[in-house]
Amino acid sequence: MGRRWRDGRGTLVVHGERGDVSVPLEFASSYRARSKGLLGRDSVDGAMLLTPASGVHTFRMRIPIDVAHLDRKLNVIAVGTMRPGRLGLPRLRSRHVLEAEAGAMAGWGLGVGVRVSVVSAGLPLP
Repeated sequence: MGRRWRDGRGTLVVHGERGDVSVPLEFASSYRARSKGLLGRDSVDGAMLLTPASGVHTFRMRIPIDVAHLDRKLNVIAVGTMRPGRLGLPRLRSRHVLEAEAGAMAGWGLGVGVRVSVVSAGLPLP
């Protein structure tokens, strides 16, 4: 689809049953940023979008995390919680992965079938 994000910050908008919920978002699109992800953190302010990505691991992580796999159109295709020291299997149609503190995604109304959108540098992206 030609979408290309850079490392930085933005806003995730969850279009769920609770209406539109805005969440602070960090982009990890470079190899270095994707490799580091949430390693070494004790908490997360909002969510992190790893792109492109189809799977994640929690080795050397300090906290359990929620993981959501997104397809090319930013539809949620899988959601789960991972404890530290685990390897998540890649999802076939996954192009992006969202990470957040465990329990946060349920609070946002994010689940399988929900669509999200991303706002970066003031510009909405589909």
